[in-house]
Amino acid sequence: MSGIASPKIRIRGLSKSFGPKRVLDGIDLDVETGTSMVVIGGSGSGKSVLLRCILGLIQPDAGTIEIDGVDVLGQTRRAQDATRERIGMLFQNGALFDSLPVWENVAFGLLARRGKGRIGRVEARSKAGDVLRQVGLDPSVGDLSPAELSGGMQKRVGLARAIAARPDILFFDEPTTGLDPIMGAVIDGLIVDCVKRLGSTAIAITHDMASATRIGDRAAMLYRGKLVWQGPASSLLESGNPMVDQFTHGRREGPISMELRR
Repeated sequence: MSGIASPKIRIRGLSKSFGPKRVLDGIDLDVETGTSMVVIGGSGSGKSVLLRCILGLIQPDAGTIEIDGVDVLGQTRRAQDATRERIGMLFQNGALFDSLPVWENVAFGLLARRGKGRIGRVEARSKAGDVLRQVGLDPSVGDLSPAELSGGMQKRVGLARAIAARPDILFFDEPTTGLDPIMGAVIDGLIVDCVKRLGSTAIAITHDMASATRIGDRAAMLYRGKLVWQGPASSLLESGNPMVDQFTHGRREGPISMELRR
């Protein structure tokens, strides 16, 4: 035995097409245990499809996705559901349920569980208060409706929901979208703190380069369904890769061309 630990998430040859459009084209990606991977790329580059494939929401056409050495694509539905329970997700626009108070939004996954992992509403309310504290909100916020919260507070509640079950994998979909630069930095700091406290492995997709360098240990760039660069997130702004440099610095001229829809 080599003694080398397998990555937490190991993706090989992942491909997905929608009709004639190939969105993912042979993706190979490793995310080491306890690290944060940031995936960047323009709109339509395949970032969201990649996350949905790992979550099991989209079935890829080819390739493998391993979590802790187990190919999740070959699992039974019950096993896939158990795998998804290990993943926390912060959605781009919060995706809070307007009809539920904040505390029920935070505890939604805990209340929805079946079997021994399920808890009662009293315990769930208490846990929600504890998690709200962890993201810098007073537990009394739990009695409010999502509509009564600012955009930054909604992001914090979304983050609280993502970490409520103490998942060992966390996904962040454009975590700073719609936030001013200061609140974006606050949310990034909370993300880093939560990931470190839980010891989780994280994948984030973002267009925000400041956010990418704050929350990522490693980074990768997708362009037309292919990974064109991987490296330390700290090197994003000086990668030496023409595509990455054009994207991260927002230059019009370069190897990346805008596709016009007909």
